[in-house]
Amino acid sequence: MIKQEDVYQIGRMGKAHGLKGEINLQFTDDVWDRAEADHIICLVDGILVPFFLEEYRFRSDTTAILKLEDIDSLDAVQMLVNSPVFIEKHYQDTLDDDDISLHYFIGFQMLNADDGQPIGTITDIDDQTDNWLFIVRRPDGTEALIPAHEEFIADIKKEEKTMLMDLPLGLLDL
Repeated sequence: MIKQEDVYQIGRMGKAHGLKGEINLQFTDDVWDRAEADHIICLVDGILVPFFLEEYRFRSDTTAILKLEDIDSLDAVQMLVNSPVFIEKHYQDTLDDDDISLHYFIGFQMLNADDGQPIGTITDIDDQTDNWLFIVRRPDGTEALIPAHEEFIADIKKEEKTMLMDLPLGLLDL
């Protein structure tokens, strides 16, 4: 069984494309293409279900048309419309560190590089502007927005799911 902590969201299925089981995928991360994954995972009736890729083609920088194995009709593909789409985190491990998507780090613990004290848990990524932000749930329950800039990231420990941050003095007080 696929567990939520082993995957991260890369997009959402859009509407069906044609009558032969193709579907639009609006994606935030094309890791399945870069890592040459053979499947994606969709949330269907509350269960994470793998679907094997028969073929796909890009329509734009954020949209692809997918043809999934054993999905051969408009009726069959309808169950996937608006479904969140995930990929297993281990596919990021096959990529160079420079190619890893920031969405991969959701769930990581963010620690202060100076003293190892917890800053919080990364709960989401705000990618709506040119300057992406980590959305971090602080230990006191409040939320912090921290720039996702490489100059602030001192170290990443994938196995421990931690990110050490060297943040400017006062940033967390904003």
